[in-house]
Amino acid sequence: MNALGRHILAEFFECDPEILNDRDRIEMYMKRAAIECGATIVTSTFHTFNPHGVSGVVVIAESHLAIHTWPEYGYAAVDVFTCGDTVDPWVATKALQEYLKAKKVTTVEMARGELNVQGVVHHKPVEVMEQTTEAP
Repeated sequence: MNALGRHILAEFFECDPEILNDRDRIEMYMKRAAIECGATIVTSTFHTFNPHGVSGVVVIAESHLAIHTWPEYGYAAVDVFTCGDTVDPWVATKALQEYLKAKKVTTVEMARGELNVQGVVHHKPVEVMEQTTEAP
């Protein structure tokens, strides 16, 4: 890779509104997607809005996954940003499409930090909290 990371901007349409308004389920799905793509979870924070909607982020040693939902429109905006060559952001994006039951998805991938990084070894932080995510 000739960049520090890959950033996928995804728009999920016609999702299950019940899922999009369930903070706990959204957090679980975001963590599960992070684990499935090979990332190391550091921490997460999620918030439920009144009257509806959820926003949250999963911080990973390799960058982050973020989501903002609009249940009333069946829509979610998702960012999956990963650094290095060991984590595949497309795995997380496809997993979230399945979990949110999105019928339509549009994506844009951006290379982040397009630098001459050939031969440079990237390391994960040494102190990372390990977390597990259980199915509902």
